[in-house]
Amino acid sequence: MIQVLPSSERFHTDAGWLDSRHSFSFAEHYDPQRLGFGSLRVINDDRVEPARGFGAHSHRDMEIVTYVLSGELAHKDSMGTGSVIRPGEVQRMTAGTGVVHSEMNASRTAPVHFLQIWIVPDRTGHQPGYEQKAFSEDDRRGKLRLLASRDGREGSVTVHQDASVYAALLEPGERVSHQLGQGRHSWVQVARGSVELNGQTLREGDGAAISDEQRLDLTGRDSSEVLLFDLA
Repeated sequence: MIQVLPSSERFHTDAGWLDSRHSFSFAEHYDPQRLGFGSLRVINDDRVEPARGFGAHSHRDMEIVTYVLSGELAHKDSMGTGSVIRPGEVQRMTAGTGVVHSEMNASRTAPVHFLQIWIVPDRTGHQPGYEQKAFSEDDRRGKLRLLASRDGREGSVTVHQDASVYAALLEPGERVSHQLGQGRHSWVQVARGSVELNGQTLREGDGAAISDEQRLDLTGRDSSEVLLFDLA
């Protein structure tokens, strides 16, 4: 079964300097029917104006994965980490027992566009941690590249949950497939462009909740970037 969440039905926050679309309930946006999908709790599609961003704020007991689509995002946290995240780079921050961090557009002239993903961890009280890795376009071109996983296999960042996150860059007609294990579920998020998922068209910003499907076939309809979550 594939249930599509159209881009137009996402929640919307417009703060002037921030344009954010939320696939699931977030902040003042609440729908008891949209509290996440399995361990996937948040997918925020954020666009931040130059030299603006999220000042210091705290998190705990969440795996936070950030994937930059364009521009540059500067990160600082109470663990002493300072970094800039660029397109194709993935950041994983384990909030665990508590972290304070800030996220700012690193540019004074260009906006930054990124997806921020929250995954509920397998337990509370993990030690806070940070990891950042780069995945080249060639790594993601015409294939599903593993970005995050429980065991850090294939050079992915590590998350404290039975969840795997993949990304693919697809040109028109390019096709990738993914096998879902027995009893597993998936979420597909189109970051840009449009794709066909098992014959259904998904456009930019669309998401799809998938259960009781053994095989997922993704075909690019135009130049596209897509994320696939394999969830327990």
